[in-house]
Parts: sequence; structure tokens; C-alpha cells
Amino acid sequence: MLDESYYRKTDEIISRYIRDARSLIPIMQDIQAEYRYLPPELLSYVAKQIGITEAKAYSVATFYENFSFEAKGKYVIKVCDGTACHVRHSTPVLKALWKELGLSPKQHTTEDMMFTVETVSCLGACGLAPAMMVNDQVYPAMTPEKAVALIEELRRKG
Repeated sequence: MLDESYYRKTDEIISRYIRDARSLIPIMQDIQAEYRYLPPELLSYVAKQIGITEAKAYSVATFYENFSFEAKGKYVIKVCDGTACHVRHSTPVLKALWKELGLSPKQHTTEDMMFTVETVSCLGACGLAPAMMVNDQVYPAMTPEKAVALIEELRRKG
């Protein structure tokens, strides 16, 4: 059960748009930008507020890989495992991050909600392989050592 403040913020977001199906994706994007994930309760609420079925809202949200129903950390780390990055050893980078953060293929987010580690098929930075992205910043030519040093730097930032 979400706190009432989530619904107030969602009402504020909805108020920026026309209340119909055309607004669903931008509303979901704004909610996810606010909370770093899309709380399922809010998706149902948005559907009702803009006059679409919950099934339609969920079908859109699950179609696009960018939307997540799981809470994410302050720093979302995406490790590219596309062909160029994979052949240039992105897997050891991923494993170093898992080890440093106490994560695994089944647990993507640290208990303190500071870090989320995900693999992605492509970051569109093949010439920088192996590449990693933290939130909106791309980090090129990653190594396990560089990845751990970056984690330490982000921890200091808080």
C-alpha cells in the first residue's frame, strides 16, 4: 500500500496531460522518473484517471522494456552484454559489480537501495566496448577494476 503522497504526486503529473490514452506513456515516464520505477498501484490509478482499462495500461507498460515494476536503486548500472561488449569481456565487469555489491542474477538491487545492476543487450556505444552506463552517463572501456573504483566513488557521493 502506497503512501497518500504517491497519489498526490501522480495527480500532479496527470494534470500536465490530456486525460486520455495518448497520455499514458508520458505519464508513466514521469512517474518512473520520480520514483525510479512504476509502482503497480499507480499504474492502476492512472488507468482509471485517464479512462482506460487496467489491462490496456499493463499491456503498454509490459511491452516496453524501459518500464520497471521493481524499485531501483539511486544508481542504476547497466552493463552492456551486446556482441561488441561481450567479446571485449563485459562479463568479468558484471561479475565484479555483483561481488562488490553483494548482488547476483536473482538480486539486482542492494538492500540500501543505493545500486541496481542490470544487463542490457546494447547501449549503442559499441566503439567504446565494453561499456557501462550509470543512470544517464556512459562509461567506456570498462574493466572489473574500473567498475569497482566507480562504485567506491559513487558510495562517497552518497
